[in-house]
Amino acid sequence: MNTLEHPAVKDGWFREVSNTMWPGQAMSLRVNQILHVEKSQYQDILVFESTDYGNVLVLDGVIQVTERDEFSYQEMITHLAMMSHENPRNVLVIGGGDGGVLREVVKHPGIEKVTLVDIDEQVINVSKKFLPSLAVGFQHPKVAVHIGDGFEFLKRNVNQFDVIITDSSDPEGPAESLFQDSYFQLVSNALTSNGVMTSQGECMWLHLPLISKVISSCKEVFPVASYAYTTIPTYPSGQIGFIVASKNKELNLAKPLRTWTAAEEAEKCRYYNSEVHEAAFVLPNFVLQALKSS
Repeated sequence: MNTLEHPAVKDGWFREVSNTMWPGQAMSLRVNQILHVEKSQYQDILVFESTDYGNVLVLDGVIQVTERDEFSYQEMITHLAMMSHENPRNVLVIGGGDGGVLREVVKHPGIEKVTLVDIDEQVINVSKKFLPSLAVGFQHPKVAVHIGDGFEFLKRNVNQFDVIITDSSDPEGPAESLFQDSYFQLVSNALTSNGVMTSQGECMWLHLPLISKVISSCKEVFPVASYAYTTIPTYPSGQIGFIVASKNKELNLAKPLRTWTAAEEAEKCRYYNSEVHEAAFVLPNFVLQALKSS
């Protein structure tokens, strides 16, 4: 008999509540069973089997991935960057302990090495056990895993990576430093001359002041930086964005430098394609106006 309990699960429902990141609203999923509960050195980890979204990974009370809709986020944060570089060979992933970004990066045949840096090894271990469709990324022979702080790793690796993808949780707890001005300077330093970066960029409906601040910080470091987005039902307000930037001042981020054939896109991806890439940078007026000063 399953006796696991968690304070976020009550009467068969998980509730995601944050008075700071999305005040006045909550996301709920019906729970079949709780699969795993622990407090790692860095955060509270919960995995449960939902009735309609498969297995769900929750960190510090916030949904990170569900098996049903994870591909939207994983594909977009990865391929927006990868397709904006003419020949990405050495890629760094900061965070991403579920393995989903790794799974997407290695779909590009020119890759020589992918390094993942995550501060919490338990997220990786739990994902390998309960999220195998994402954690398959760890099995690729070109993947290397480093357990440690992303800040410190970047300081030690200058001019090394063609693409850097920061797959972070919200700017609270262990991920807070990944939204600071100094972080983007370190990312720029670690990129090669035409390097490209993407970073989890929060929700336009909830976090416009933060998005504007982060875009402004990026533009102080990178000659080109933009906000793009995807839709995903289990993230707050059903939408999440990405900060996309490059050291290549001639680059139009909304026009992929490389494309797959339609057949390749259909085989490799369930969400991303070259048209979605371009559309992701088309923003509604209220967002454009908010970002004008950035």
